[in-house]
Amino acid sequence: MPTVINAKSVTRNVAWSVLSKTSTFGLKFVTVPILARVLSPEEFGAVAVALTVVQFLAMIGGAGLASALIIQRDEDMDTIHSVFWANLAISCLMALGLYVWADEIATLLGASEASYLLQLMSLLIPLQLGGDVAYALLARRMQFGKDALWSMISESAGAIIALAMALAGFGVWALVAQLFLSTIIRLAGLYAVSRYAPRFVLLPQRVIALSRFSFGMMGSEIANFITFQSPMVVISRHLGLADAGAYSAANRFASIPNQVVLSAVMGVLFPAFSTMMEDRERRSSALMLSTQVTTVLLAPMMFGIWALAEPAMRVLFGEQWAYAWPVLGLLALSKGLLTPCSTFIPYLKGIGYGGTLFWWAILRAVITTAAVAYGAITGGLVDAMIWLCVVNAIVLVGYSWVVFQADQMPFLRGFFICCRPMIMAMVMAGVVRLLLERFGDLVPNQALQVVIGAAIGGVIYGLLVLMTERQLFGKLIELVRRRRAVPS
Repeated sequence: MPTVINAKSVTRNVAWSVLSKTSTFGLKFVTVPILARVLSPEEFGAVAVALTVVQFLAMIGGAGLASALIIQRDEDMDTIHSVFWANLAISCLMALGLYVWADEIATLLGASEASYLLQLMSLLIPLQLGGDVAYALLARRMQFGKDALWSMISESAGAIIALAMALAGFGVWALVAQLFLSTIIRLAGLYAVSRYAPRFVLLPQRVIALSRFSFGMMGSEIANFITFQSPMVVISRHLGLADAGAYSAANRFASIPNQVVLSAVMGVLFPAFSTMMEDRERRSSALMLSTQVTTVLLAPMMFGIWALAEPAMRVLFGEQWAYAWPVLGLLALSKGLLTPCSTFIPYLKGIGYGGTLFWWAILRAVITTAAVAYGAITGGLVDAMIWLCVVNAIVLVGYSWVVFQADQMPFLRGFFICCRPMIMAMVMAGVVRLLLERFGDLVPNQALQVVIGAAIGGVIYGLLVLMTERQLFGKLIELVRRRRAVPS
């Protein structure tokens, strides 16, 4: 029987996903700064470059087939088994190719020192793709709570082993062990909770039929991946592993709020929006509500990091990373500018606008890569991050226009409603940054500067949101009342 998707089921699954990502946030909030103090920028950079290649090949290897399974009307086991074996065969070929040509790929990326890591981490490709089918089954059934539990377990185990090995002096191997342990534990957990057991059934015609959808999704996903990962490749090639390490450490920390909110919400919204494809009023209401809520939650975190980047970098990462505080601040700013776009990609995927999403993703990837490369070559790491902020501001307007056209909503009205919480977060961050520059010397302890700045920012943002988002809070209160009124 098909899974019933309604406001209650979506809310429950988002809550589970947020819980999972919040626990991961807590771990990374502690482990990333500790690892950064123990490891060198070059070690961070080497692993980051190798992981970028592995993730890219894993994305190609999956070919979007698991995403195609999610939106199928029925769970046809012959199709599911066929996708499993197709994924496994492609991923093994990818891993073999990466192992054989590791030296050439590492040299091309300007990180020849990382070739041995590429060979070792090639094994991650089949391990990562091996769980795609099991995850797709959980997503179809809206059983994100089970995935959340194993995500928490795998991330916790990986973080603990990484800290122990780093403190014991294992260096870069601490990061490698973290990746492998987390991947293996999550893979085992996905198969346990999905109760999926592969059988040797391979029907090429079923895979080909799914590929009509999956290739479009794969194209847009690859373009989005290039958008997010091309700065690492550009920086490694033109500025060296030390700057790549600084970018990686700052990006890991600045991405934590995104991983908490966006990763949790986007995974649930894709199958949810797909059920509303023919109901414009319902999907429009869901789009606006989910976008406003995620922006209210995420924007103050990102702009708050920008406001407090200088003392935060010194307190969390130590003096050896102090030079990179502008990178942390600009990365947070660039991500903050995209907070209203948090639900746009799952929305376009869910309502069948894969072609539009693909071409916009391609355009974004090209512009982002070119802008970051221009900044890195003509200026340096900070200039590259400034250009990334400029591009993301343009992307915000472009994606908003595409989505509101698809939703048949007036652009200016929709854009203002979605961006209003972000504007309030900008005002809050500007005030906190100004206060820090004017009166920071009165609080010589940098940890105390971070605490006081966060507290002041929280109060300012809370007051601004209460004044501007009363209608949103009214909707949320009404949803809670309706949910309590409905019997289980």
